[in-house]
Amino acid sequence: MGHLNLPSSKRNARQYRLLDLVTASFFGIVIIFFLLVFTPLGDSLAASGRQALLLSTADPRQRQRLVALVEAGQQQAIEACPAEEVDHMPCEDPRRNSQLSREMNFYRERQCPLPAETPLCLIPPPDGYHIPVRWPDSLHKIWHSNMPHNKIADRKGHQGWMKEEGMYFIFPGGGTMFPDGAEQYIEKLSQYIPLTGGVLRTALDMGCGVASFGGYLLNQGILTFSFAPRDSHKSQIQFALERGIPALVAMLGTRRLPFPAFSFDLVHCSRCLIPFTAYNATYFLEVDRLLRPGGYLVISGPPVLWPKQDKEWADLQAVARALCYELKAVDGNTAIWKKPAGDSCLPNQNEFGLELCDESDDSSYAWYFKLKKCVTRISSVKDDQVVGMIPNWPDRLTKAPSRATLLKNGIDVFEADTRRWARRVAYYKNSLNLKLGTAAIRNVMDMNAFFGGFAAALTSDPVWVMNVVPPRKPSTLGVIYDRGLIGVYHDWCEPFSTYPRTYDLIHVTSIESLIKILGSGKNRCNLVDLMVEMDRILRPEGTVVIRDSPEVIDKIGRIAQAVRWTATIHEKEPESHGREKILVATKNFWKLPSASH
Repeated sequence: MGHLNLPSSKRNARQYRLLDLVTASFFGIVIIFFLLVFTPLGDSLAASGRQALLLSTADPRQRQRLVALVEAGQQQAIEACPAEEVDHMPCEDPRRNSQLSREMNFYRERQCPLPAETPLCLIPPPDGYHIPVRWPDSLHKIWHSNMPHNKIADRKGHQGWMKEEGMYFIFPGGGTMFPDGAEQYIEKLSQYIPLTGGVLRTALDMGCGVASFGGYLLNQGILTFSFAPRDSHKSQIQFALERGIPALVAMLGTRRLPFPAFSFDLVHCSRCLIPFTAYNATYFLEVDRLLRPGGYLVISGPPVLWPKQDKEWADLQAVARALCYELKAVDGNTAIWKKPAGDSCLPNQNEFGLELCDESDDSSYAWYFKLKKCVTRISSVKDDQVVGMIPNWPDRLTKAPSRATLLKNGIDVFEADTRRWARRVAYYKNSLNLKLGTAAIRNVMDMNAFFGGFAAALTSDPVWVMNVVPPRKPSTLGVIYDRGLIGVYHDWCEPFSTYPRTYDLIHVTSIESLIKILGSGKNRCNLVDLMVEMDRILRPEGTVVIRDSPEVIDKIGRIAQAVRWTATIHEKEPESHGREKILVATKNFWKLPSASH
């Protein structure tokens, strides 16, 4: 093809225009460079760029390919999430949930993204992260750099919640309604409630702050489950768990809390600001569902004798009377009720129109279950579920409760399960050299707890155990509470409602059963996502113990490499039957490169 001959003047004009274009482009690039390097815009764009990079794995096909590579052992390591995701909770993400309905605080309940919408990456620790302070010192102080969130210390320091002191946050043990300390407050309550002697064992602290109430009740042998939403105070549950106190991110909104009926001997609210009488007393009815017959309800703060809340206080007393609760005492702004042991006074005439739930209602089903505006029946409750008649702690730990009979031969199964786990835990300690029983392990989770036998075998250790019962499995969580242990319902195809880095040891039996469709060989979700979630909630240098068939353990071993765990595989204890193997893994303490900050 020949060249086109242009007159000289036209050639020069085109050359000058080209030169102008090149010069303008050069200066444009220089200006953009300065904007990126020397202004906040650069940081913002870099962060969004990293986010865009990670979100690219949310393309379903690309994500599936990555999962398949990890399962096959062909992906060396899953990438780290960006630094700004250090405290990420997928189901309690304000960026996502703030767009939802405010009615009954729906937007503050669990709202989980689909796996395809979730970046497949590992949550990094924050800059300056330390291995947590060991229990029991952690009750009183934690590393500031592990969660450098000063909002509570700044706003609530004068009430004794917490304060910054050097490299630590210090917890004097106070709260809004007990600024002089939880110990004095507990002593006041003990005038009206049998807090010693093992009569009470399980407690629920609603809107718990940093959970000092639950932390100090441990001295009385009472195991308190504390919960609060992810809210403007930022990280109150994260602080509680870092201290070694049992806690969960949860909200009393439109659904039942994830506990069975008649779980708690004591329910406590200290300025929790739950509107108990709103929506025809729906929230009070949920508390009633959870409280054992003969149990105690304590409400401190509004509306109890509170300025300008006379009507709310009158309504609260009216609801309690309608349910035949006995008002034991009003001490300052603290009211204490005792729940009746039977249905004797219902149904009765009341201004709230309260009626008993249908006999067909399963009062213990509580996984994504809408709150009901009816009163949970007590008539079906056996004597061994009533406070004062249930065996005292620690006797109740090993006595098979009547709720075990929900399973065929339940009493025999319970007793065999208790013996089995005593043997297994001894093997874990003596042959697998797990650090159970040492100060290195405080917060423990059993992801597939059944009757809570694993937790029961650990009661002499300085630990507490979050017993998880998947809602698709037999409904055994009531048995766990009757034993004096605690736990929640949770489906492991979704993320758990906790902050990153909150457990020292995670234990799971039959991990593959957690993701299977019952009666089918098909999976509802995949092991890669499940293990990335386990990694999220496990502390650096934490331990994972997984029991399953040799084939599943081989799969788990390949995925463990990709989530940066160091794993070893062991034979099961000699007394156990079946084909199980045991994988023990340690989460490596890795950090983001400094350039990523």
